This record gives sequence, structure tokens and C-alpha cells, in this order.
Amino acid sequence: MNDRNTSESRIPDPQIFDFDLTAHETRRRTEVLAALGDTWDPIAVMDGEADAYRLLYSGLDAEQRATYDALVAAGVLPASGQA
Repeated sequence: MNDRNTSESRIPDPQIFDFDLTAHETRRRTEVLAALGDTWDPIAVMDGEADAYRLLYSGLDAEQRATYDALVAAGVLPASGQA
């Protein structure tokens, strides 16, 4: 008798598990929006992020500007005004 065939025959077939997380994701998004509150202004947040991005890369010297331009050209950083 071949022990290998015997041990393989005792391995159960793989089971497929299917989880529907739609209800959980809907609840999570609802809770996030509730936590943000009524005063949250997404446009103001995006404007603030754009201002911060411009400030971060303002005042670069020539070498820093060259590095920044190379990173933009390589697609590592977004071009000015696209942040």
C-alpha cells in the first residue's frame, strides 16, 4: 500500500468562502460622514491641500527646482496645480 496516496486521500477538498461586505462598508461610510459633521467642507479641504502643496514647493533653489522638475517628469510628483 502506498502511504502517499493514503495521506492525500485524507486531505479535504478546498472550501470557498464568500463574504459580502456591502452592508459593513455602507455602515462604515455613514459613520465617517457622521464623524465629519455638518461643518465639513470638502471643497475647502481640497483648496487647503492645494495651497499647502504650492507652499511646500515654493522657494526652491535652482538645484531643488531641477530635482522637483525631474520628479514631475518621471511621474513621481504631480505637476504644479494638479495636487
